[in-house]
Amino acid sequence: MAAAVPEFYCNPTQLKDESLPTFSKQDLKADQARDPLIALTIKALTANQREILLTNSPDGARLVYKEWERLKMLDGVVYRRGPSTNAEETQQLFLPTKHRESVLRSLHDEHGHLGAERTFKLVRDRFYWPCMRAEVESYCHSCLRCIQRKTLPTRTAPMSHLQSQGPMDLVCIDFLCLEPDASGQGNILIVTDHFTRYAQAFSTKDQRAPTVAKVLMEKFFVHYGLPRRIHSDQGRDFESRLVGQLLELLGIQKTRTTPYHPQGDAQPERFNRTLLNMLGTLSNTEKQSWSRHIATLVHAYNSTESDATGYSPYRLMFGREARLPVDLAFGLSLDQTSVASHRNYVDRLRKNLASAFEQARLTSGNREQRNKRNYDLKVRIQDLQPGDRVLLKNLGAAARQKLADRWSSQVYIVCKQLPGLPVYQIRPDGKAGPFKNWHRNHLLPLREAVRIPVGDELSLPLY
Repeated sequence: MAAAVPEFYCNPTQLKDESLPTFSKQDLKADQARDPLIALTIKALTANQREILLTNSPDGARLVYKEWERLKMLDGVVYRRGPSTNAEETQQLFLPTKHRESVLRSLHDEHGHLGAERTFKLVRDRFYWPCMRAEVESYCHSCLRCIQRKTLPTRTAPMSHLQSQGPMDLVCIDFLCLEPDASGQGNILIVTDHFTRYAQAFSTKDQRAPTVAKVLMEKFFVHYGLPRRIHSDQGRDFESRLVGQLLELLGIQKTRTTPYHPQGDAQPERFNRTLLNMLGTLSNTEKQSWSRHIATLVHAYNSTESDATGYSPYRLMFGREARLPVDLAFGLSLDQTSVASHRNYVDRLRKNLASAFEQARLTSGNREQRNKRNYDLKVRIQDLQPGDRVLLKNLGAAARQKLADRWSSQVYIVCKQLPGLPVYQIRPDGKAGPFKNWHRNHLLPLREAVRIPVGDELSLPLY
């Protein structure tokens, strides 16, 4: 009978936020009154005399003076009108000094150890204090877990881009492999909505086709609806007859990338790195049961603003920002507008989403063009011609060995280039097939006289 109890009920996901009690309006009012800088601000606002901030002023008062037009008091509590980058203007609580460390701990340490910029955006949407960006950056850059885990980013700019027109127009799926945890989970099925960047991650014990079909149907489709297209690499689990029949039955179009070339399917690859970094910041004890922490880490990712769109994935997917524990603790609301009826709510939601979608398309398009331009500046590759002889980059299990050859010993013949893509169809030299499609970056052109290289350095004549 015990086996029938879902694992979730035995080991429920914990929303960690031990550092933050809940504060009433009276608590916040009292804490602000005890903070020297905010107390002076209250005095200036009450008297409507801006110059008070310049007399015997504590540190930061001159910066507050410059924000005078944005300051206001609601029920005796000081707020600042935040930047209206999204549909609604935010109300930033002027946060007393005594609460700043606990807020940073909540929105960084207990929110997946996201980077300084993402953490700053989370703080900025909710709070204000002078020199806030510098303090957030200093906090994140001095975080031991981040220093121990995170590495310099690698260059992964796509040469061609998938296109999507709205939420659930295109969904990308990919598997991420990790060391099995205490429950035997060793894989994560990543499902990412291409347009909104909204991601979900599901731990599994294997990558078999029945597992893929079951997770997609029972954990994604029933919650978010059916996408128009699903995109993946050419893994056997995704290309299986079972998954193909399921998608065909549901009327979902299936597309795929060139094998072993993540640039054609960049979003899951980028999220994979982000999730790995977040999992890497778990304590050694938590890593032993990493599958229990995936849900909260992915939610942290979805609730922070994406550089690619200018909005959080959660907002683009659901039309509102996610409510976080810190919002409940300080009584914050990111949506200041009340509605009188369901119809009014739907009308406002439609208007706000239309504006957000258009801005997201513009921001994402500009970013993709900039990435492609920067990538192409560093690329010096000549096109291959039919009949050219090439070697194929060694990307199998042997490639993970440090002393393995970088290129396979089999020579291939180029048959043709696929229309509009840096992808070529090749076949083994001296054979009629089988045919394979590979990206140009993974093909090494050869002259007539070929000597397969030995050792680290390649001495092959290149075009």
